[in-house]
Amino acid sequence: MEPVLSVEKRDGITWIVLNRPRVLNALSRALRRELVEAFQRFDADPDSGVAILTGAGRAFCVGLDLKELSEATGRETKEAVSQADVVATMEHCRKPIIGAINGYAITGGFELALACDILIASTEARFADTHARVGIMPGWGLSQKLARLIGIYRAKELSLTGNFLDAETALAWGLVNRVVPPTELLATCERLARDILSCDQQLVRAYKRLIDTGFALTYAEGRALETETSRIFARELTPERVAERRQAVQERGRSQVGQGPARSQSPGQDVG
Repeated sequence: MEPVLSVEKRDGITWIVLNRPRVLNALSRALRRELVEAFQRFDADPDSGVAILTGAGRAFCVGLDLKELSEATGRETKEAVSQADVVATMEHCRKPIIGAINGYAITGGFELALACDILIASTEARFADTHARVGIMPGWGLSQKLARLIGIYRAKELSLTGNFLDAETALAWGLVNRVVPPTELLATCERLARDILSCDQQLVRAYKRLIDTGFALTYAEGRALETETSRIFARELTPERVAERRQAVQERGRSQVGQGPARSQSPGQDVG
């Protein structure tokens, strides 16, 4: 029997692939359990800084395995519906997770996608919230997160109709970072992961936490949190550390000369 989840680590990147293509990567109990364990291992692994999550076949993930749920006991069904371990584990992960949305991301699979930090979609990606159609209330944050990302009216349209959202519209609505051809999806995600790995990893993790924590606060509270976090980091900053990071910025700038505006040095950065 093939494993329901494939996990591979290469050069600081952990690749996590949902591997139930015949059922469109539906989240069985076994797959949910393995996903939690995979992200926990990734978070604790000092040699891996970024994870890329995708699905095998033509789907990213279509949510909970409804066939398995229909054959479960009442207690098992309630536990499966109310369980938030997979998404909670991803949200509590200190390191960035890139979602490579290769196809259908439906209901619980939609929530799984939104638990990622960066979303790159294939032109074949399709998103849908079918909770209202299957009679299950969301429990992994979709009712709150989606409206904050694309606006309350668009979120209601998706969630109250169960209709599909194509990749280009998802991009226009700000749901995904970019849309690329299927053949370029994983390579695009890997380039982004390598860009992240080239940064100060302590700062990357603290910055991710700052953004995530501040997202749930008011603007004033978020600014206060940023100020306090900045002061903490400033107290630990040394001239040697500044010189080290300055050199890294210079080297990256030189390596990107001639690669076009999207890959060039940011305006105002010190390039020596």
